[in-house]
Amino acid sequence: MSHPLLIVAVLVLLIRLGLWLNKRRKSTEALTGLVPQAELVEAGSEPADPAARAALDAARAGDWRPAAALLSDGATDWSARYVRMSPFSDLAATDDTWLRQWRQEQPDSSEAAQVHADALVKLAWEIRTGKYASEVTREQATGFHRVLQEAAEASQEAIRLAPAGDPNPWVIQQAIAMGQGWSHERYHELWAEIVAREPHHYTGHTGALQYWCAKWRGSNELMHEFADKAIAGAPAGSLLTVLKLRAAWEEVMRDKTAVSLYRSTEFTATLDAALADLEAADPDHPGIVGARGWIAYGLIQNGRPAQAMNQFRRMGREIAGPWIYYGNPAAVFAAARTKAARAAG
Repeated sequence: MSHPLLIVAVLVLLIRLGLWLNKRRKSTEALTGLVPQAELVEAGSEPADPAARAALDAARAGDWRPAAALLSDGATDWSARYVRMSPFSDLAATDDTWLRQWRQEQPDSSEAAQVHADALVKLAWEIRTGKYASEVTREQATGFHRVLQEAAEASQEAIRLAPAGDPNPWVIQQAIAMGQGWSHERYHELWAEIVAREPHHYTGHTGALQYWCAKWRGSNELMHEFADKAIAGAPAGSLLTVLKLRAAWEEVMRDKTAVSLYRSTEFTATLDAALADLEAADPDHPGIVGARGWIAYGLIQNGRPAQAMNQFRRMGREIAGPWIYYGNPAAVFAAARTKAARAAG
């Protein structure tokens, strides 16, 4: 067989293999009742609440009023309010026409100020990209720091306008602290502002874990110390036990030789604690889908993939957990579900 014909033959075999694997995956999805891969979305990218979806659609069309009504509903579940705001700041990071109109007509709106600050944070990190610092270009770094400084200034205005008990403007500042390299002392002051207003703020704690991890401003030891302390003081159902699962992932991602910790007695105990925490959590907890994702991942790594199936089913069409950090989240998430489904029989 000539060289060109050999290449063609190999390509045909690869195509057939891909078609067979795709067919097998679809068969697994059908048999287990899982949402098809094509319908998967990243958690938080689309609001589950119909009113929130309608407000987001209105904002896309240029009408800020439904967003203003939704985000200023008076509820004081600050973790839930932060999560509710996120899709709107995502939108504002790409198109802020509606937000600028909102700010012009309601200059003292705390909610608008927070969306503005959070959108600038997200835009800054989009400019930087998720690459390691050594891989970020000078142009990207310059743009990142310029926009991040704008975000820092906007966050101060958000703090000024916020109600006394609202921790969310300080939660927004956590990504600024990482990007600008705030000292441990300065970060402790920021953290004190958050927990004084909401001791168990879910997004606040996940943001703090990032600050304390080795790839940013801490170390494995400081990261685990933070997670342990947070969990020790948290009530059942807070879902802060998931911090230890995230910390393990951060450690392994930085040092692949640490992968054995997933099969350790300590990690197994952490998983069991997280499952109990999940059982005690309010079904409307803003971090519940993310917690299910981290627990499912942990169960697979711990050698208990069959137990992950319940979490995958409960997650529905939302991708959460470490899979969102991969280049093709839907594909790697679907592959993990398939592994769990086969283990469950």
